[in-house]
Amino acid sequence: MIKTLISQLKEYKLPSYLTIIFAVFEVATDVAIPFIMALIIDRGINNGDLSQIYLYGGIMLVTVMIGLVSGALAAKFAAEASTGYAHNLREAMFENVQTFSFSNIDNFSTSGLVTRMTTDVTNMQNSYQMIIRLFIRFPLMLVSALVMSFIIAPKIGLVFLIVSIFLGLALALIIKLAMPIYVEVFAGYDDLNASVQENITGIRVVKGFAREPYEKGKFGKTVENLFRKFVKAESLLAFNNPIMMFAIYGSMLGLSWLGANMVVGGSLTTGQLTSLFTYLMNILMSLMILTMVFITIIMSTASARRIAEVIDEKADIVNPNQPLMKVADGSIRFEHVNFSYKKGSEKYVLSDINLTIQSGQTIGIIGATGSSKSSLINLVSRLYDVNEGSVKVGGKDVRDYDLETLRNEVAVVLQNNELFSGTIIENLRWGNKEASYEACVEAAKMACAHDFIESFPDSYNTYIEQGGSNVSGGQKQRLCIARALLKEPKILILDDSTSAVDTATDMKIRKSLSDSISATTKLIITQRIASIAYADSIIVLDDGRVNGYGTHEELLDSNEIYTTIYKNQEKGFADFDEKGA
Repeated sequence: MIKTLISQLKEYKLPSYLTIIFAVFEVATDVAIPFIMALIIDRGINNGDLSQIYLYGGIMLVTVMIGLVSGALAAKFAAEASTGYAHNLREAMFENVQTFSFSNIDNFSTSGLVTRMTTDVTNMQNSYQMIIRLFIRFPLMLVSALVMSFIIAPKIGLVFLIVSIFLGLALALIIKLAMPIYVEVFAGYDDLNASVQENITGIRVVKGFAREPYEKGKFGKTVENLFRKFVKAESLLAFNNPIMMFAIYGSMLGLSWLGANMVVGGSLTTGQLTSLFTYLMNILMSLMILTMVFITIIMSTASARRIAEVIDEKADIVNPNQPLMKVADGSIRFEHVNFSYKKGSEKYVLSDINLTIQSGQTIGIIGATGSSKSSLINLVSRLYDVNEGSVKVGGKDVRDYDLETLRNEVAVVLQNNELFSGTIIENLRWGNKEASYEACVEAAKMACAHDFIESFPDSYNTYIEQGGSNVSGGQKQRLCIARALLKEPKILILDDSTSAVDTATDMKIRKSLSDSISATTKLIITQRIASIAYADSIIVLDDGRVNGYGTHEELLDSNEIYTTIYKNQEKGFADFDEKGA
């Protein structure tokens, strides 16, 4: 974990080193100032020697200026290093997430990834800044002040050391009790983000069912849980201040009594006593700040672990050593394919799938909800790898292809495809960033989207809100089909992608695709038999197995499931999920 996190410093190692160097200079000046002050008092003021006052006063002024400049530069480089480090952590996580297969993504919740890239990285940024500046400065200050105390007055230095050990142990106990609670708190942020994300994503459903009070109550419980844990942790940390004040005032009283006796006895000068008061405050303040630094660092340990998990996650699906860079055609072959989402599971989602699809064919796929239709087509573009058997595209195993090459030749349009913030034409060019305006229009016409696009005041320059919230479900689906067509793929997969359009428009789209991209292999998942009756062949899936494979007429004659659903739809029933289907 530590190696992973340190590797993300990259170009910010130099600012980190400079922070440490200037922090050392800052400590040196802080330690020197009380010593110079003692010389001013003992050699200048007590002796009435004005030249000594000017001499050591000038030295102090220069020392103070060096300390101020060093402190400012240390703060500047610490800020640069910590913010740059946070930038690299976020970038590393995001880049690695882009390489994840679906099985990798299944290991992390969306809200969990958001928390890791926001709250957890912010925790790491704060703790790193403290490590390279405060964690260097104050331990060094503590040790230096103790050393100077022993040099000036060994007896008093010993007292300071005993007080430091007592205070350090007391604060360490508080940290030990508080840290497990903070670990729970940061884990609770995932639940908080999940609640917010779910509510905002489904706000239309929430309002449609008037469930606002329920959602408020659910969110309130999550916030209340975090509140109670924070209060519990902060209540423990509240003991820091009284313990610190007890140590400060007790030490000052002890120093005043012991120091005064030593001054009277002639073993300590007035200037040295003054410097010891300053060193005492340096020691105690160093301990107090170190306590807060330790708390921040330990709090960020959980964040560090969560960040490292994302960066270290290895993609299940990677390119082979010498990948194929060209897909010959759109033919597809499943050979004894067994597949489960969980590796090592004995229960397969798809079992012994054997299919041969010729390039350019139109294949319908139909089956009840949960029959693994989408799982089947996910294997074609290698979004998942098979457990056993093989899937071949263009005569070659999909595991032999360069991933980008394969996926550029397989276009997938889902039922709930995403549109992104930007204009319509910008969204269409996700399929081909070099596509001309005319090509975008042609693709939109093929997807029966051109007419409604032209009805907008800004036509193809109409701005699409986040998630496509300002267009209807059917419009969104047609835009996504047009976007896929711009890829000019060898295989086009339509996964229930016209469920939100009327039957007439659905048939227009099917005919347009049949006429315009006849050389492209088309896999069409649907619940409407009318949408695939014209297909070259139809696959009937049942519980992850091929129950039937043939033309519409052949299945009507030989397949009970297909015949039943056909009759039900003729009577007006919807699909496999209807009673009696």
